[in-house]
Amino acid sequence: MVESPPRVRLDEPRRTRVRADLVAVGLMLLVVAAATAVGAWLNRPGSGVVILAGAPPLFAEWLPHYGPGSVFAVLVAIGVVAWGPALATRLRWPALAGASYLASVAWIFSLAMVDGWRRGVTDRLTHPYEYLREVPGITDIPAMLRGFSARILDFQPDSWTMHVSGHPPAATLVFVWLDRLGLSGGAWAAIACVLAGALVTVAVPVTFAALGRGDQARAMLPFAVLFPGAVWVGVSADGMFAGVTAIGIALLALAVRAASRGGRGAWPLAAVAGLVLGFGVFLSYGLVLLGLVALAVPLAARRPVLLIPAVAGALAVVAAFALAGFWWFDGYHLVVERYYQGIATERPYWYWVWGDLAAVALAAGPAVVAGVRRVLGQALRTAPRRWGALSFVVVAAVLTIAFADLSGLSKAEVERIWLPFVVWALPATALLPRVSARWWLAGQAATALLVNHLVLTSW
Repeated sequence: MVESPPRVRLDEPRRTRVRADLVAVGLMLLVVAAATAVGAWLNRPGSGVVILAGAPPLFAEWLPHYGPGSVFAVLVAIGVVAWGPALATRLRWPALAGASYLASVAWIFSLAMVDGWRRGVTDRLTHPYEYLREVPGITDIPAMLRGFSARILDFQPDSWTMHVSGHPPAATLVFVWLDRLGLSGGAWAAIACVLAGALVTVAVPVTFAALGRGDQARAMLPFAVLFPGAVWVGVSADGMFAGVTAIGIALLALAVRAASRGGRGAWPLAAVAGLVLGFGVFLSYGLVLLGLVALAVPLAARRPVLLIPAVAGALAVVAAFALAGFWWFDGYHLVVERYYQGIATERPYWYWVWGDLAAVALAAGPAVVAGVRRVLGQALRTAPRRWGALSFVVVAAVLTIAFADLSGLSKAEVERIWLPFVVWALPATALLPRVSARWWLAGQAATALLVNHLVLTSW
């Protein structure tokens, strides 16, 4: 296993740390309440300000409801809260990883089924703005790639739908490939997104186990299962993006472990990780920011040389798309132009620059907020050369969210769009006291259940 730097003793007493955790969660609730109140005030008739979100700070509509998945979601939550922490310490890794993945799939599907089979699952990806609307018209993939950029801008007869135009072509290709395999329609697309998104539950802990922090990996697993962001993993393509890129970073961590053991497989593993992460950049333009998290993994293990094959793998994907006729930078600039053809000119930056943080806090949940407070506090009290993997990865995740927020290219909808970033803040929960783990897990579950039953989420 990879050796980690010596642990740094926290200077603050346990009671002070717990009090600070509660203050951090209280501040989170205040920001959410303020974003809700200000958003409602802006949504009033005659305000003159358009935020285009019915239940701010979430992109949703207020609609208290329950559905077929309500009871099952509560039962899954009770099971994980009651037995998750104990099983995470006792089960062998293969059994633990498998059980966690299945529990995550059950949690995501049960939350989606709160809205019902059609409204919550099968119809999510068949909306007129979604990817599946374009799939029947894509009969020639090479031609689609060559002409992809020409159809990004709006107000053209053949403009792509909103989500297709807003992402590089790999996002659409995934659904085209599913269709070619005979898995057509909204149900199969939804199932694929959920099964891919649930991989986060395994990939993130495996990353830390590979870096020699099996104790932290086990501690974070129940929190990865009851991730409130599961509300948007089921069902959105962004959940799939989170799962794919998390696997890429986990492969990079496994390459680090292979290198620490003197194995010859380190460079090939790192190259495969680069291929997966490179493909991720062609799923969503913003995922280029995940390079910070990917960079943190070999740096935390003092194996920066593995960045060479990883970058080579990513560049191979860029070259393959370029040869096929799509240049990433052309697509990115055209997407920014299209963004400002529509909602970006209406949604006020001054509100969403902090409203987005309220939305992402709901997706992360109170336990992640408290854990991030602990990680940042510890990181600020120690020199970067003494940081462990947890500090490197969580600080990188926080920076990706900060950069994405300040860019102004994601005004609203970030509870879904930033899922690939938020999942790398989940490891911060490993620092929460074991004696209160069930309380924090209950807070995570309650956040997801309240959101899913009080509002009807979009996309």
